[in-house]
Amino acid sequence: MSQLDLSIEAGVSTRHLSFVETGRSRPSPDLILRLAEHLEMPLAERNMMLLAGGYAPAYPRHELSDPELAPVRAAVRQILDGHRPYPALLVDQHWHLVDANPAVALFTMDAQPHLLTPPINVLRLSLHPDGLAPRIVNLPEWRAHLLKRLHQQATSTNDPILYDLREELRGYPGGDVDTTPAGDVLSRVLVPLRYRHGDQELSFVSTTTLFGTPRDVTVAGLAVEAFFPADSATTQALRARADRDSAARHPAGAGGG
Repeated sequence: MSQLDLSIEAGVSTRHLSFVETGRSRPSPDLILRLAEHLEMPLAERNMMLLAGGYAPAYPRHELSDPELAPVRAAVRQILDGHRPYPALLVDQHWHLVDANPAVALFTMDAQPHLLTPPINVLRLSLHPDGLAPRIVNLPEWRAHLLKRLHQQATSTNDPILYDLREELRGYPGGDVDTTPAGDVLSRVLVPLRYRHGDQELSFVSTTTLFGTPRDVTVAGLAVEAFFPADSATTQALRARADRDSAARHPAGAGGG
């Protein structure tokens, strides 16, 4: 974005913006926040820019367990529970697993213990040879999709942790993406996750849910990743699995009197 473009977007004169950029003028906290908003800076970076300008941070950072974030926890829990029997999980800004519903065990049950030791990084778990990777049927395609998302997130936030994670994941084996036209309708619309479970191939589409109006650094980094069945066979398999798990937890006659 040019200086002229930013001045027009932020409603400030080019001359004043130039003086701020070169240090001849000290920006007010309002101007700092206005520029940060139009530059789409993460909330944590906006706090750092305010501190650099000699002002107090504008956005708090609570722990998810704090009382102030009780409505956030309730909303996330409603989403995760409501998505059963399909997998859904909550991740933070660095893709660490924060919470999940029981259906996520479908993906983690065969992973090696060292990948399931907290903090669990969901992307590492997905693409590591000791994680989900051997069971992802379309690994090259899914790997390329995840790396693209991670690259976009790293460049937009300039977060060194995300850059390091990207370089780590790039080093994992995954194969080359097939550039031939997809043979099915689904693959021509989006990138599915095709996952081998036992003798079945399950097919999923995924969605990402963010909080629309975050004013807390922690909340701004949260995302719910939900997986939906992409065909009737996957739907039936997940419902049958949920029924078996329920029967195991509540066997017939248990607790009767």
